[in-house]
Amino acid sequence: MTFTDRDLSPALAAVREAHAPDAFVIDTDRDFETLPSARAEDLGLLVDSLDPVSYPESWLPPDAPEVLVRYASGDFTVGAPGDGGVAWTRQTSPPVVLVKPRLEGSPDAFVDFLVAEALVQVGLGHPEQFLGFFEDRYPDLADAARERLDPVETYQLAAALYEAYLGVHTRDVFADWEADHPDLFDAWVDAGERLEPRLADIPGDLATGDTAFGDAAELACAAVKHGTEPPAPFGALDSAAYREYGADFAVQWAETTFEKLD
Repeated sequence: MTFTDRDLSPALAAVREAHAPDAFVIDTDRDFETLPSARAEDLGLLVDSLDPVSYPESWLPPDAPEVLVRYASGDFTVGAPGDGGVAWTRQTSPPVVLVKPRLEGSPDAFVDFLVAEALVQVGLGHPEQFLGFFEDRYPDLADAARERLDPVETYQLAAALYEAYLGVHTRDVFADWEADHPDLFDAWVDAGERLEPRLADIPGDLATGDTAFGDAAELACAAVKHGTEPPAPFGALDSAAYREYGADFAVQWAETTFEKLD
């Protein structure tokens, strides 16, 4: 895999300076979900140092998907299923934002927004994946969902919940771009408006089984970062309480939600 520096528009350069001034933004020549360790370590040629994360086995339920087990191990891996066209990591110094070729053909403004979003997330200082967010509460989330979701679907839900958590921190930043970075602001608003017709169908589709819970969660939690009100039962995630209590709130929400669905 080849990594090349990405040219940044003036707006993106300003966002990087404001939120992650030392971050590298890099194009990759191949798509990936999780970079194999050997390929990830090639990033060491571009950065000053590598500091792979690892997590205790006790944070994983016995039936955790292999991709999550590998991420928790000491192997240096970057990216995870569900990251989309842009991934980022702070396991390198300086941090790196990776733009995948799957975004070729997408509107430039939308791609710029995804890169800007990643830079803002890098600057938050939060974990790059949901396991670092849930920590030892992840088995509790899996237990809450066990009767409804299989391990891969629980992974999907956890990733969506963490996306919503990041969203309640980033959306005020995006909203403030209206004056200084109008193209980025418009792309953020446009993406939210495109979600709205699909969001309206979620309660009914969940009731009839036409939409899987994990798929509904992805849509609803994406709405949070776009400042769009998510439908039931996801509305509680769009709250100051979620911002304050994080993983504990998410697990309690899951327990309550799945109890009501039974």
